[in-house]
Amino acid sequence: MLDDRKAAILRAVVECHIRTAQPVSSSYVAQLPGLSVSPATVRNEMAVLEQEGFLFQPHSSAGRVPTDKGYRYFVDSLSGPAPLGPEQAELVRMFFNRTHGELERTLAETSSLLSHLTDYAAVVVAPSAPEPGRVRSVQLVALSPRLALAVAVLANGAVERRAVELPNDVAEAQVEMASSLTAAFLVGSSLDRPGQPAPSGDPAVDSLMAAALGSLRLPEPGTGAQAPVYVGGAARMAAAFDAVSTIRTVLGILEQQFVLVSLLKDVLDRGLTVAIGTEHGLVQLAECSVVVAPYEVDGQQAGTVGVLGPTRMHYDQALAAVAVVSKKLSKALSDGEVRRQHSDRGQRSAV
Repeated sequence: MLDDRKAAILRAVVECHIRTAQPVSSSYVAQLPGLSVSPATVRNEMAVLEQEGFLFQPHSSAGRVPTDKGYRYFVDSLSGPAPLGPEQAELVRMFFNRTHGELERTLAETSSLLSHLTDYAAVVVAPSAPEPGRVRSVQLVALSPRLALAVAVLANGAVERRAVELPNDVAEAQVEMASSLTAAFLVGSSLDRPGQPAPSGDPAVDSLMAAALGSLRLPEPGTGAQAPVYVGGAARMAAAFDAVSTIRTVLGILEQQFVLVSLLKDVLDRGLTVAIGTEHGLVQLAECSVVVAPYEVDGQQAGTVGVLGPTRMHYDQALAAVAVVSKKLSKALSDGEVRRQHSDRGQRSAV
């Protein structure tokens, strides 16, 4: 624990370094209102803070900059996320008011929104697939005498579409009957429900129901358990670091989907919303911090939103943006305003 004066000095150093990216001098801190101490006293206190690991001095003639420990004390002392500014709040409101359609597109655009709000790279992890979510509706549609389309809408916003090929011609009336019976069997349960509907008395209808259920239960070709990742604003990271090698490393990590998913999951599993520098355990991102929050569908955690920026990020603003976006995204998905089509997979990037 720090006494009030040391805490005030540390907070002043952190806030100034976040704004300027430069070492902070004792004379600057001494001039701030509310301290009422001499530059000599500030120098002594900054020396103590350095000894205790909260600050470090890049070279003998420079001021001090925060360490990861200093940033951690600063973040933990925040009363909570700062409210979004009026313009930012309006941007979020307008974005989610017009959010309808496919989940993939919505998540890609959400990553761009979050990056715009924070000026950092934003990461949105989609729900894993396939998902045995509760079925809201099922419909079979005749495309030709031997081809039908099976469509299942899930409670988590997913839309499963499968083409069903048949060995013999099927009339539209038979497709309609199969659609009704399949819906009665599946709605309210999940796509992995065992068994088959009761026989209809029409072999062609029964064959179509069996084929439709079989196709909906199967994962798409090439679909694994890895959740797609959407990265927005990767190019913004170039302005956050001076060293070209650091920029190259960070951009390289942003292209590695598995690493990003593992990083965000690990941070959340440890009960954190902010991981600073080496806290997240990824050596390549030792100069970065991560702010994360889960989003939910019908009360169940579905995915993650987060921002990746330098350790000198504006933590209160990043926390506010991530919190608001995760809450709004959860509502949009739970209300069924967004649908997911599993036909379009893979990593997206919106710069």
